[in-house]
Amino acid sequence: MARLTVRDLLDQRGKHPFAMLRVETLDEAEAAARAGVELLSVPPAMVFDRRLREVAPDAFIFPGDNFYEIGTTDDFLHWAFPLYKHGADAFYCSGALATIRAMADHGLPVCGHVGLIPSKRTWTGGFKAVGKTLETAQLVWQQVRAAEAAGAFAVEIEVVPQSITKAIAEKTGLFLISMGAGAAGHAQYLFSDDVLGQNRVRIPRHAKVYADFAAEQDRLQALRVEAMGRFARDIHDGDYPAPQHLVDCDSEVVAAFRDWLDQATR
Repeated sequence: MARLTVRDLLDQRGKHPFAMLRVETLDEAEAAARAGVELLSVPPAMVFDRRLREVAPDAFIFPGDNFYEIGTTDDFLHWAFPLYKHGADAFYCSGALATIRAMADHGLPVCGHVGLIPSKRTWTGGFKAVGKTLETAQLVWQQVRAAEAAGAFAVEIEVVPQSITKAIAEKTGLFLISMGAGAAGHAQYLFSDDVLGQNRVRIPRHAKVYADFAAEQDRLQALRVEAMGRFARDIHDGDYPAPQHLVDCDSEVVAAFRDWLDQATR
């Protein structure tokens, strides 16, 4: 598969439903790419690791972090340019509209965030759906229009009623990345921690669990403890190291060394 471009995503709106995952490790990135997940959100540092493109050569890569981890508009630009140089395809930005505008003005593909924005949840009442009332649905639409006017090509639309997302999708030119906002999004986005079942806190309602890595991690941890316990007991009981674990030399060498050592330490 050829590496996707922004133009490809926009042209495929409503024609092909894209899969997107947040991955935290190279192993997860490789698994996602091999599994056919087209869009990957990654920690920014991962972009600088040349192995990312070795394991996921065709994936559309979004580095992203919360706006308060990056800073002002100038900080975002200084953050984005090296990432773009190292192969990032687009940038998640929950910062100011001025930041989106500045990045877009420099030709950097930007994805904004609307609806439930976890880093700004205090404004919409915490971790809950946004858009269930006329007023909040209008807010989501205003956020979409503002991001588009600022130059974003996409927005993550999070925990918005599916009917509101569908109505917005019919009226916007943006690529909508749905996280719990319904099938009208042009991509469906989840975190690999939830998909793999390794999230040990509350699983969001919109998430779907496909594996039980937490149980497997617990099993492996029990194996670690058991193996390391036997190792410690072997040492304490004098059973390790055993002869098969040792290397030695000829007795003549040992005798000569001891004679030399006796003289050297007088």
